[in-house]
Amino acid sequence: MKRFLPLLFIAVLLASCSSVSPDRHQKGKTQQLPVLEMPGNHLAFKEIEGYNRYRIVATHYRTDKKELRYVLANDKAFKALSENRYPLPEGSKVVKIGWKTNKMARFGAALEAGKIQRVEYMVKDSNRFPGNPGYWGYARFVKQNGKYRAWDKGTAACIACHNTAGKEQDFLFSRYQKVY
Repeated sequence: MKRFLPLLFIAVLLASCSSVSPDRHQKGKTQQLPVLEMPGNHLAFKEIEGYNRYRIVATHYRTDKKELRYVLANDKAFKALSENRYPLPEGSKVVKIGWKTNKMARFGAALEAGKIQRVEYMVKDSNRFPGNPGYWGYARFVKQNGKYRAWDKGTAACIACHNTAGKEQDFLFSRYQKVY
């Protein structure tokens, strides 16, 4: 039974990834993102407007945060990640959406995405971020009480954390996960 539950969770997670867009209610539409920007580097939330049309490259479950995460990529990043090509090209954008998890109402042994807790992204831009490892710029927007706000701790923690992923993987933790 202990082995069955994690396998069941992974199966449900992969099934949801292959059959559902990241934002079921906005499929095909460009969502209107709030006018917010990160302190320090001034990356705007609107820079990733339309991210609901990016492609899923990976899913994760953070046990410490009890958070389900989808990792999405624009076309440039998706092509490189799906071909396992590092470093990613200039203009790559990688978005991570973090959801609080809930038990599924009709299938209590499974978890599903609940409310969005955060949207984070990385953009590769050697002109704007020449001093950052891999030329990545970072942004995090946290959703509380139904409203987004820019993460007020700046990007130093993002850079330090992503440095641990290593240069050989272009400072990304996620690897492309095949869905077939």
